Amino acid sequence: MRLTVSLAALALATGCAAAPPPVKQAVEEGVVQPPASAIEALSAYYATIPASDLPRAPAGASMPADDQVLTRILVGSCNDEELESPALASAAAQEADLFLMVGDNVYGDKDGRAYKNNDADLGELRESFAELAERAEFVALREAMPMMVAWDDHDYGANDAGAEFVFKELAERVHERFWHLDDQDVGKWPGTYYARSFGPDGQRTQIIMLDTRYFRSPLTPTDAWGEPGKERYLPSPAGSMQDMLGAEQWTWLENQLQQPADLRLIVSSIQVLTTDGHGFEHWTNKPDERQRLFDLVEETGARGVVFVSGDRHSAFLYRSADALPYPVHELTASSLNVSYRDETTERDSAQLGAGYAKENFGAIEIDWENETVSLQILGMNGQTVRETRFAIPR
Repeated sequence: MRLTVSLAALALATGCAAAPPPVKQAVEEGVVQPPASAIEALSAYYATIPASDLPRAPAGASMPADDQVLTRILVGSCNDEELESPALASAAAQEADLFLMVGDNVYGDKDGRAYKNNDADLGELRESFAELAERAEFVALREAMPMMVAWDDHDYGANDAGAEFVFKELAERVHERFWHLDDQDVGKWPGTYYARSFGPDGQRTQIIMLDTRYFRSPLTPTDAWGEPGKERYLPSPAGSMQDMLGAEQWTWLENQLQQPADLRLIVSSIQVLTTDGHGFEHWTNKPDERQRLFDLVEETGARGVVFVSGDRHSAFLYRSADALPYPVHELTASSLNVSYRDETTERDSAQLGAGYAKENFGAIEIDWENETVSLQILGMNGQTVRETRFAIPR
């Protein structure tokens, strides 16, 4: 019955004539206004779905105290809940203050090897999260260390999707319910972005989890599918109407960057510093928005920025000398258990050394005494396979 009502509303929003006569008459008589979009039409239906119908992760370890000094943070992305994840098990056995799940935490638009379109109830996405909740290695990780989470396209509900994804409101509810965020600040606004800070002045780490899906405008398709550097997408023309974060998230980010912190991890599910190494999703698809991000860091005087990302099914380290007023680094940790190859030949002008294509996760080690940060790529068994160390930008 609920789904019938929602589809009737959706029909109104899309100009169809399938609405029940009382609803249609009420709209025609001006008693109610027709929904402005398919997303709005579904909103009333989604409000009827009880939270108890949505999957939920085990409670897990408590978040660090506000005054706890963080010295080691683990990072992972691209985890297929239908597959065993030795890297996730290895991460659970590590010592760390926090684990960052930075996107594609399940493959909720895929069943086995086949990609599937989700229906309005997001049945495949909900099933995927329910399966993850029962994975022994995931349960072990939840028990071992607290987690902060960002989403990407496959745990958003559709490959490479952005603001146009009509089921995104329910996807957000599924995400926030599963990760125990529904009763926190992030549960009170559209989108899944949030931030937390830990440690006293002089040793304070701020972690900013961006949402690069909910508000992002469509990408510009490539004119040479599969060609190296132009595989899927091209940069949007300069000055074109484009968006990555949405107006409210941009304002929120500006406020966050003005908060006191000595080290800031800006977590983006897609890569930030890459420019010429590939033509898949990254901030370079939206060059005006990418520059806006860099300008905002400079304008707010935010020091200590390090970017963290996932998505790519290979792990990389990057450094840019000119994106910010100080040299800035990025760790891309991907993937936990969806490796497509043993080696990658990809090279970006900001890249430090060779990428690592086998299953992996990342580590961020903070040496407060010597004021340095180490970004590490760890192999499936937890061994360090790539590393770069640098002074915390002051």
